[in-house]
Amino acid sequence: MHDVTTVLYILMGFMIIGSVVAVETTDLLSSVICVGAVGFALSVIDLLLCAPDLGLTLAVVEILALVVLIRVVRTRRDTYHATSRDTLAIALVVAGLGFVLTLTFFALEGLPPFGEPIMLMSKPYLESGLTRIGAVNYVTSIVIDFRGYDTLGEATIIFVAIVGAYTVLRAVGRKRETTGNESDR
Repeated sequence: MHDVTTVLYILMGFMIIGSVVAVETTDLLSSVICVGAVGFALSVIDLLLCAPDLGLTLAVVEILALVVLIRVVRTRRDTYHATSRDTLAIALVVAGLGFVLTLTFFALEGLPPFGEPIMLMSKPYLESGLTRIGAVNYVTSIVIDFRGYDTLGEATIIFVAIVGAYTVLRAVGRKRETTGNESDR
């Protein structure tokens, strides 16, 4: 498991470098390519962390976004205006980034080794989920019984969002805006 952690640190370093290059480069196409490389590194991280659904979805989204952004950049006329660099602002950003990276390092050191559970909250669910509820699988027992109010709240939020979108986007029952000439008829 130690090898995976080392690879994760290397990929995160690559992502930080790619992000800095994307922000600091003056060529827009280079910036788009760097952003795509950062996204692909994140999809590799998802694959290494045994989340292939996230990794593959992110890879597809990155490919589509990269194609669209490259097409937009190639057809667009780029006008570049030189701006002055404020040394104090750059130093403060670098110092802030160093501070955040230091805090992140100490926070990651306090976590258990990769692959071990962080919280033991799921233990009662897994021990008594099927026998206590009589459900066919663990997910159903947790969603329906243990987390029923959360599920009801989520379903209510989705329902309200759909009704709100329908109300805003519907064509029937909307008032038409009239100009001054049409109201005189």
